[in-house]
Amino acid sequence: MTEHIPASGLRMDRRTALAATGAAATALTVAACSGYGDPGTAAPDTEAEKGRPPTELARTADVPVGSALIAGDTVITQPTAGTFQGFSSTCTHLGCKVTEVKSATIRCACHNSTFNLDGSVASGPAPRPLDTRAIRVDGDRIVSG
Repeated sequence: MTEHIPASGLRMDRRTALAATGAAATALTVAACSGYGDPGTAAPDTEAEKGRPPTELARTADVPVGSALIAGDTVITQPTAGTFQGFSSTCTHLGCKVTEVKSATIRCACHNSTFNLDGSVASGPAPRPLDTRAIRVDGDRIVSG
């Protein structure tokens, strides 16, 4: 078998070629997983920062004290009078949507995970609390952001 020597005169054996390919693949993977851009240029989190008016989710009177309301992809709780919190309606177990609020618990019907009004897990199999959602009270309205 004749070995081909490039015009540049450089020779590379198979082991060196494989090592270089592995190093390049690792560098590309690290670069891809590290994200893009400056952290200071991250996408805005709230509707107002995105330049859109906030979306009305519910009226304060719609969320009973000591209970919750599911409004689209947001769960709004009022654990004590005048204190409103927002959470994602996506269960942290397998991504089903929570479907029911009964007494002071939020329930996912897929596998019977339940959550407290502060988003913490009341009973599993959900491994962690519901993700928080930014909400605020604007007069008698509860809005996104």
